[in-house]
Amino acid sequence: MKNLSKKELIEQIESARNILNTSIDKGEDYDQIYQYSVALDQLIEQYITAGF
Repeated sequence: MKNLSKKELIEQIESARNILNTSIDKGEDYDQIYQYSVALDQLIEQYITAGF
């Protein structure tokens, strides 16, 4: 994974959260929602691991 600055990582987390929320609101397919959720979890894990 690319090392991101704290600001970049927060921006990606916010974007991923918005994508996930929008997909839930639109009632998209469960598998797609799950993939968005996993992507968000990975970004959050990266944030925690970086010690921010």
